[in-house]
Amino acid sequence: MKRFYLLCGLSLLLGFVACHHGTRQAQSTEDTAQAPEQPAVQAMPAVPAGAKVFFKNLKNGQVVQNPVRVEMGVEGMRVDSAGLVREGSGHHHILIDDGDSIPAGEVIPKDSTHLHFGNAQTEAELQLPPGTHKLTLQFADGMHRSYGQQMAATVTIQVKK
Repeated sequence: MKRFYLLCGLSLLLGFVACHHGTRQAQSTEDTAQAPEQPAVQAMPAVPAGAKVFFKNLKNGQVVQNPVRVEMGVEGMRVDSAGLVREGSGHHHILIDDGDSIPAGEVIPKDSTHLHFGNAQTEAELQLPPGTHKLTLQFADGMHRSYGQQMAATVTIQVKK
């Protein structure tokens, strides 16, 4: 009878060790399994040599009245809608009284002083309060990431009453 209990106890012990070992192995495998890959953020496209943006109709120091008509130009790249990042393309943004450019790679904010033209617009009408205003034309990729100083142009205008 002692043998029977001894064999039963030994069997239970071996079963426990075997089950526990398998569980530990499964946990170990789960712990070291790699997390599913996250989609990579698409790299910033390069700016072609000689590419530039410019105001077609506004000159530095120009006196204008409301509505202020802005014609946006680009050379060396295509104007395209926002959404997809395509080599050699982007879309316009106008910064109102907010510096000479957004650093390359930074997403341009969207608010009353950072206007987005993600539908490939090349013209806009702005309502600005009378006074002196600094307008910066900033080109960006399909994800609104700035191409930086190389793809920016700034004019200071005077809006009269």
